[in-house]
Amino acid sequence: MDPMIYRFGSFELDSTERQLRRDGAEVALNARYLDALILLVRERGQLVTKDRFMDAVWRGIPVTDEALTQCIRTLRRTLGDEAGDPRFIATVPKFGYRFVGAIEGEATEQPLPPAPQPLPAQSLMWRMGTTGTAGAVAAGVIGGLTYGVLGATLAVPAQSGALSFVLVLACITIALAAIGGGAVAFGVAAAVQRGGARSPMAIVGGALAGLIVGAVSKLLGIDAFALLLGRAPEGITGAPEGLALGAAVGMAFWIAARRAGSTRRHAGLAGLVLGAAAGLIIALAGGRLLAGSIDVLTRTMEGARLDLGHIGRLLGESGFGLRSRIVTSVAEGALFGSFTAAGLWRGGTAYPQSETQD
Repeated sequence: MDPMIYRFGSFELDSTERQLRRDGAEVALNARYLDALILLVRERGQLVTKDRFMDAVWRGIPVTDEALTQCIRTLRRTLGDEAGDPRFIATVPKFGYRFVGAIEGEATEQPLPPAPQPLPAQSLMWRMGTTGTAGAVAAGVIGGLTYGVLGATLAVPAQSGALSFVLVLACITIALAAIGGGAVAFGVAAAVQRGGARSPMAIVGGALAGLIVGAVSKLLGIDAFALLLGRAPEGITGAPEGLALGAAVGMAFWIAARRAGSTRRHAGLAGLVLGAAAGLIIALAGGRLLAGSIDVLTRTMEGARLDLGHIGRLLGESGFGLRSRIVTSVAEGALFGSFTAAGLWRGGTAYPQSETQD
């Protein structure tokens, strides 16, 4: 008998061809669940712990316990097995599972390839932080170019350096996104390292990081304007806005981590919805994100060449009013939340790269 074929009941598991057959007919089973079944059968009679499944089947990808539960549930349904009276897969409460079915003949054991080791905690935090920051920078590129083009089109005469205007505003936006997004991303990553991907600490980490970087940035900005111009603008982005956006990103990652089978797109979608909600709350509470802060700054500085009141007039307002703040804050929050959360998820699930479910 082929040493890599295992027969039990009416089933035949070919681990070389990666096929499960019943009475000669192939049974459809997704690749990860097939990995779990092969692991169970090869370790037949032995306890396979939850950690062993996570290392050998999910290979360090942060998933919930529910993902493993769903996997075993699907395998039992496929094999016609029952948890209460198992013929093949028995539960060892709080520890894992054991294959208890009788194998026809003696399948020669082939050593399992060594399970990839999860990334060290520091490496995982660094990877999540950098990919989350990269996501925020991508959001900054999109937002900066958008605002730059709008500003150059609506407020700057074409002959006065519109291209330079676009590039300068884009660079400023990218820098702000990198600082804020980097702080939030590393805050979430540090919380995940400490409490795990499914811990609500991810929300706390993002919120605290956003709060701190928002407060520090506002303080430095106010001091800089006070020194240079003799007066400082009021109402620019600060701690409350940072807290709201940081919490939204952390919650998006947490929600995706708790959902079985989540992908980077799921994390990005959660970030988009929660980021938009945070932007709406900020605007309704009287806070300001980037566009609102730019409006405050341009009204503070005499002779400023950028007038965001043009955006307000497009929305039926006489200037950059509440409607403008709501629209821009929702758009900025959605963009920042989506890209940053997706970047964090990519960093947390990129080991090994081939196993990410995109």
